[in-house]
Amino acid sequence: MLKRVIDYGHELLKVTIKPGETVIDGTCGNGKDTVMLSKLVGVDGSVLAFDIQEQAIANTRKILEKQAISNVTLIQDSHHKIDNYLNERIEKQLGGAIFNLGYLPGSDKKIITKPDSTITAIKTIANYLKPGGIIVLVVYHGHLGGDEEKEALLKHLGEYDQKQFNVLRYGFINQKNSPPFVLAIEKK
Repeated sequence: MLKRVIDYGHELLKVTIKPGETVIDGTCGNGKDTVMLSKLVGVDGSVLAFDIQEQAIANTRKILEKQAISNVTLIQDSHHKIDNYLNERIEKQLGGAIFNLGYLPGSDKKIITKPDSTITAIKTIANYLKPGGIIVLVVYHGHLGGDEEKEALLKHLGEYDQKQFNVLRYGFINQKNSPPFVLAIEKK
């Protein structure tokens, strides 16, 4: 049975992320990916969850408190500044990362992820990523500015050296209204 794109992205991370690792949620949004990552790394691991929107941080904090999750650091900042936080907090390699690109569901659709900041974040995480680690990008592009980010990502990731990375695209091609798809970057 074919999986929805977000479920497929989660499956990829479940295979590579181990208890005790540090991982990144580049766009914590409503907290669902943050919770999933928290469970994967366990009590000895840590999640750095980023979002530029106060509402996303509040939404995620609420779900974390409801589930008594304490291994997450919420960071209200752009994911392109991840390096500032990794240098201070990480002594080992990252286990993985996930981004839901686009806008926060139920919020201002003018506040969107942008190609330059997303690509900067990906480059930074790729430098810290463990061998076999995966960065999952769920690309929602059916909004103003979404196609620009999609095309920039495809161009950028298409240039990754196949000796160092595997880059996968997974998505449904017969769905209407710009269906989302997954891009996954695996470090060799």
